[in-house]
Amino acid sequence: MSLADALLDLQRLTERLRRDCPWDREQTAKTIVPHTVEEAYEVADAALAERPDKLLDELGDLLFQVYFLSVLLEEQGEGDLGEVARRVHEKLVRRHPHVFGDAQARTAGRVRERWDEVKSSEEGREGIFHDVPRSLPALLHARKVQRRAAAIGFEYPDAADALADLDDELRELREALARAGEPAPETEPDERISEELGDVLFASVNVARRLNVDPELALRRTTDRFVERVERAERLAAEEGVAFPDLELEQQDRYFDRAKEALR
Repeated sequence: MSLADALLDLQRLTERLRRDCPWDREQTAKTIVPHTVEEAYEVADAALAERPDKLLDELGDLLFQVYFLSVLLEEQGEGDLGEVARRVHEKLVRRHPHVFGDAQARTAGRVRERWDEVKSSEEGREGIFHDVPRSLPALLHARKVQRRAAAIGFEYPDAADALADLDDELRELREALARAGEPAPETEPDERISEELGDVLFASVNVARRLNVDPELALRRTTDRFVERVERAERLAAEEGVAFPDLELEQQDRYFDRAKEALR
């Protein structure tokens, strides 16, 4: 089956589901978007796990989201899938003048600069942070804000300075904790500690950005690795006839270290 035929078949399927399926008929953009976000994360998970078969499957789910939302636009008389494709095609041509025009950009960094310059002029931004989506996850929202600031030169010169700022923020957090003390579980945090911890997180995102690391994906990978190690530690303990949750912290740490070694 050709690419055109496959895409047209999916368009016809989407239209039929919208027409004939009771659940699909009830959906609006607001009810569908949470599914769209979920599918995007599942695509990211499959790509990071380097699972091509899973990635093919998840990309299909995400593509269907695009088709469905486009059908909703068409119903409202605001456009259709063809318009979506035409607009992104035109946008990509405009934002790659080094490919489709006479502009020069010999490095990936310069390409990014040109992209921001063209995008800024297109959008007619009224401020540095114009139209930054607040619906982004907090780590990605912070990175996008920092990129906007960097686009006008307001950033540390290099990663070493960004790391030094992170050290300063950690020091201020320690000082705030020393003054306020550690809160009891399930109680409201001290306001100053909350602010200082926010500064630490923001500074960490800045370091990640300078190192070309996506903070959202990096934290997800670390969390997945932690889960895998704890589950392995629990199995190791069970093999020796003990329940991991019942152990003292020192004993749990020993099993955790063994799990780390086994998974290397």
